[in-house]
Amino acid sequence: MTGLHNKSILLGVSGGIAAYKSAWLARLLIKAGAQVRVVMTQGASAFIQPLTFQAITGHPVHQQLLDTDAEAGMGHIELARWADAILIAPCSANLIARLAQGQANDLLTTLCLATQAPIYLAPAMNQQMWAHPATQANHQTLLSYGYQLLTPESGEQACGDIGPGRLPEPETLCAWLTQALDATQKSRLAQGLRFLITAGPTQEAIDPVRYLSNHSSGKMGYALAAAAASLGAEVDLVSGPVHLPAPAGVTRHSVTCAEEMLSTCQALQPHTQIFIACAAVADYRAAEVACHKMKKGQNEEPLTLTLVRNPDILATLAQDNPRLYCAGFAAETQQVETHAEQKLRRKGLQAIIANDVSDPQIGFGSEENQVTLLLKKGELTQTLTYPKMPKTQLSLVLIQQLLQHYQETFLHEQTPDQG
Repeated sequence: MTGLHNKSILLGVSGGIAAYKSAWLARLLIKAGAQVRVVMTQGASAFIQPLTFQAITGHPVHQQLLDTDAEAGMGHIELARWADAILIAPCSANLIARLAQGQANDLLTTLCLATQAPIYLAPAMNQQMWAHPATQANHQTLLSYGYQLLTPESGEQACGDIGPGRLPEPETLCAWLTQALDATQKSRLAQGLRFLITAGPTQEAIDPVRYLSNHSSGKMGYALAAAAASLGAEVDLVSGPVHLPAPAGVTRHSVTCAEEMLSTCQALQPHTQIFIACAAVADYRAAEVACHKMKKGQNEEPLTLTLVRNPDILATLAQDNPRLYCAGFAAETQQVETHAEQKLRRKGLQAIIANDVSDPQIGFGSEENQVTLLLKKGELTQTLTYPKMPKTQLSLVLIQQLLQHYQETFLHEQTPDQG
């Protein structure tokens, strides 16, 4: 049985040409065993008729916030309570903005505020609208509220543009929701566990206005923290300077440099079972930090900086606490798996996640990632390769796999024989 079997799914449909895909999506959800009710915005009915959804689901379509007939049967609050999950596909830029502002000016937004069910959004819009800073800011706000969003696909759009903004195919949407609800059902795996996750870059001061850093956006680490929290874990997120809101249910500890990150992690690790080092920590820092801004000389003389090695946070925690499950990241540009396995063994880790940051589609700052997970199994290494997918989706897959490895392998190795 899938995560959709006997689930009550509220399918929201907002305005956009992609609304035609929602009819087939409703059919797939029902075929997977779900009970489906449909709520349409006013704009959605301009692209697809409510009668279509009524014929597919066998139930009237809900459209009006104040509908006398609906209130006499299943009122909007009862509809919010009925849902095990809300899936909005397509989710327009307008609806994303209204949800981010907490508006309740139609039935669908009201239901989203009134429900305790998880909410899943599949944005679809013109590629320029998706890329607009306002839409991306609203996107991040909704993530911080605990909404789950599936990154739109790239390709040719109805308007003739080419780029990200296409609604994924109904089969993809159905599989995504199934996987998400399956993960929720498996949330017992993380109950009672505490995760410590690092994210983002570090900034190593040169003088009061300059520093050494890198291009890390923190998106992968924040997605991992959100995924662990969604599975019931307590999560401490030690973050370098990034422009991301703290995920729902996650305790963020903001730091600037590598030494601050290390001391914060050391203070938190006695209460931690699983440590994931996702931060892109600067390998070096200035040997001496100037007290005042360094001025350019009169001549074209080169500036020489003396750098010293920063502490290896992951190796330090792994060495200090052998009972701490430690997983790291290997951001490589060549011989990715070879270098990752060397790091796995050298630092005494239980797992390492390798990715090729030379690929701009999955490198720093991208919305998607493609990784290889290496798991220590005694003297052997198990290798699992995942296709390119949104970081939010990949993080849930990785956290589940690490939890399974922790329960089945690491804890077993830590427990002495009773014979």
